[in-house]
Amino acid sequence: MLKIAIYGKGGIGKSTMTSHLAAAFSRQGKKVIQIGCDPKADSTFSLLGGKAITPVMDYLRAHDEDPTLEDIMEIGYNGIRCLETGGPTPGLGCAGRGIMATFALLEDLELFEREQPDVVLFDVLGDVVCGGFAAPIREGYADEILIVTSGEKMALYAANNIWKAVENFKNRSYATVRGILFNRRNIPNEEEKVRAFAKERGLPIVADIGRSDAINVCEEQGKTVVEAMPEDPLTKTFCDLADTLWEDNR
Repeated sequence: MLKIAIYGKGGIGKSTMTSHLAAAFSRQGKKVIQIGCDPKADSTFSLLGGKAITPVMDYLRAHDEDPTLEDIMEIGYNGIRCLETGGPTPGLGCAGRGIMATFALLEDLELFEREQPDVVLFDVLGDVVCGGFAAPIREGYADEILIVTSGEKMALYAANNIWKAVENFKNRSYATVRGILFNRRNIPNEEEKVRAFAKERGLPIVADIGRSDAINVCEEQGKTVVEAMPEDPLTKTFCDLADTLWEDNR
């Protein structure tokens, strides 16, 4: 089982990267689970035709009994299993605790034992790497981490915080950073900045995602480019990335 956590600053495109990667893996015949670990609970929209699913934390607030998998999991594009942790009522509670509570519930429900996935993708907010948001790093859920960044100052700042958080656990057999997903925003000297950032930390750039109107067009349809435009160059980029990550894991 290949287990990857995808981290990045809010708004940097990590959910877009994650869902496109999930779609690419599924096209290659892999059974995929995508778990959105963000209070906004919007990670899986483009895998589900733009439909929102019931986040785990919303279900727990509305019901006295714990959910079944059928209550909180939806089947999306090409059989991808989709879940969202959600978060607390706005202004109340800690979103990080929500992630930890969700992970504990998924263990009780034996999600991985029941579904037997080939690939699990965790889509994790990375602005603040607190205990809850760091759970995929330190609790043995993910084996590898991909950090999404552009060349923008705050995106690189968040990427550095994520990298430092992972470094804190490097001697504990926790997840390691596999590399950088370079999501271009077409700012001045962007490639130079991102390549310098990666080189200083000894990280490869595992994919270079060019800015594309196809993403916005397809998101309006509630789809990924992989699903809606299989011949688009962006689809090949994500399928090549999926190939690389899978082969490196073998």
